[in-house]
Amino acid sequence: MRQALPLALAALLLSGCASHKPEDFNGTWINQDAINAAVKGGSLRQALNEHGPIFEWKLDVASQQASYSNGFEAVDGQLSAADKQWQANFPGGQTEQLALDGDELKATDTTGAERSFVRAKQPGNVPLGSSFEKALYQAYLGGDWKIVEGQGTGSVVRFTDNGGVTGLPGPDRYALCLAGDCASMGGSNDSLWLERNQRGAPFIFKRDGDKLEIFQALNRAQPDEIPQLAAGTRQWVLEKD
Repeated sequence: MRQALPLALAALLLSGCASHKPEDFNGTWINQDAINAAVKGGSLRQALNEHGPIFEWKLDVASQQASYSNGFEAVDGQLSAADKQWQANFPGGQTEQLALDGDELKATDTTGAERSFVRAKQPGNVPLGSSFEKALYQAYLGGDWKIVEGQGTGSVVRFTDNGGVTGLPGPDRYALCLAGDCASMGGSNDSLWLERNQRGAPFIFKRDGDKLEIFQALNRAQPDEIPQLAAGTRQWVLEKD
C-alpha cells in the first residue's frame, strides 16, 4: 500500500500531460544531438562539450528511479512527480525536470538549459551509458576506412560499435574518450585508447570529414604533475571509402 500511494499520486498529477502516460517515460534515452554534432563537425570533444554533459538517461517510473551517464560515470537518483512532468533528484541537490515532447524526452537543469533525448533502439539489458556509446561509435567511426599513410598502407580498417577494430596493425580494441580523466589529460584534443591483449596506450586523433589522423600521445607534464597529452608523431592517416 505504501508503494501504491506514491504511484497513484504520480498518475493523478500527470494525467493532464498531453496524453502521455507515466510509463511512456520508461526506458533508455540517448543524446542524439551530441552524436549528430560530432558527425557533422568532426571534433568529438567540441560536440560533447556543447551538447553534454548528460549523454544517456535510464528511467523506471514504477520504481521511481532515474539514472544518467555523462560518459565517465553513472549517477543514480529518484523520480518524483511534478506538475505535468517528472523531477529527477540526485545527491548534492542536483535536479532535472523531465517532460515528453512528442517522441523526445526534454531534460531541463537548474540553470534552465534544456537537452533533448531520443529513445534508444532496442537497448536490452546493457550497462548504463553503453547505448549512447554504441550509437556514437557507429555514427562517428562506422564504415570502411583505408590506411593511406603509415604501417599497413592499403588495408581496410573497420571500427565496430562494440569497441572492436580490425585492419589496424597491432590493436584489436579501441575506446573513444568521452569525459573524465582522459578528457582532462587530453585538453581540447580528441583522444582514443588502442589496445591488444589488455595492453594499450592513448592516442590523439583528428577527424576532418572523411579523413582520420592518429598520432602518438606525448605527455608534456612533469613527472609529479597530472599528465597533459599532446599530438606527437603521426602514426596513421585513414580515409573513408
